Amino acid sequence: MNSPLVTTIIDTYNHEKFIEKAIRSVLEQELDGYNLEIIVIDDGSTDNTPEIIKNFIPRVRYIRKNNGGQATAFNVSIPEAQGEIIAFLDGDDWWEKNKLKTVLEVLAQKPQIGAVGHGIIEMYADGKEHLVAASQPLEIHLQNKSSALVFRDIKCLLGTSRFTARKTILAQILPIPEQLTVEADEYMFTIAATLSPVVVIQQALTYYRLHGGNLYQIQNYDRTKLWRKYQVLAGLIQKLPPKLTELGLHKEVIDILIAPIWVEAERLRLSMQGGTPWQTFIVEQAAYNLSQGKGNKIKTLKHYFFKNLVFALALLMTPQLFYQIRSKYAAINNSQKKTLDKTQTFINLTGS
Repeated sequence: MNSPLVTTIIDTYNHEKFIEKAIRSVLEQELDGYNLEIIVIDDGSTDNTPEIIKNFIPRVRYIRKNNGGQATAFNVSIPEAQGEIIAFLDGDDWWEKNKLKTVLEVLAQKPQIGAVGHGIIEMYADGKEHLVAASQPLEIHLQNKSSALVFRDIKCLLGTSRFTARKTILAQILPIPEQLTVEADEYMFTIAATLSPVVVIQQALTYYRLHGGNLYQIQNYDRTKLWRKYQVLAGLIQKLPPKLTELGLHKEVIDILIAPIWVEAERLRLSMQGGTPWQTFIVEQAAYNLSQGKGNKIKTLKHYFFKNLVFALALLMTPQLFYQIRSKYAAINNSQKKTLDKTQTFINLTGS
């Protein structure tokens, strides 16, 4: 009897500094009872990435395509996968050695599960680490308001390098809209959780690298990258609701899922294109309402003072000035959080 095959898809673009570590982290996986296929999909790299990948042939299948973004990379590579289970990895991240073994055990034990996600360790360029994980194991199927509220808070644990799914589920999702040059994974994992239950486990099994070349987690002000990010978020807002409606989700459930995407998109749009103070106020009020669902935070006098100060500034300033100040404040907060070598964030599951 042949052992079942699992495929790893590594999507990469100009990752010459990182791709070798990503590939090696897959080759070093501890696998019991499975065969492994590795596909590296290169989205038209212009640096030395192709030469590095070719050093691993024939242990990896190398597919090169014209630059088109993450959605096109998935649309090309998923049909090429021979495995009944597909695990995804960005070319600038890497895995723990027990990553595949752990998620495959979950899928083997629970045949009703379509996909698995897990915690991550964010790695900063200065060597600092930040653990992001769920406060408890979770199984969720996007069907109603309560499941949408939980999913909205933990979806960061289903992103590309922590997402493993059955190919039968992925086949129902393709094609992913090509305008999603980044964030194609959000389209993919949201639909996957609608089609079947997904599990999020607590272990941090992926190292998620934060660096100057990230296409979505933009650390420094780069108007070109920020505008591309806005266009992708606008694409999600346009493309995701019709697909979820087609799959039977009610509008109130879809609205819950789209709300944080809309807030992020509007913040970007107002910061770059401008608008009215009243528009800023509406967006920040929506952001505040979203934040209230994340844990049972004790409201102090300081909290209410700060909230009202933010709303007042939103009404008094131009959107560009408001978001310039907000960005600087966020940068200071992030810098303070990274003063320790290792920090932790546990996502509380409060929506159910």
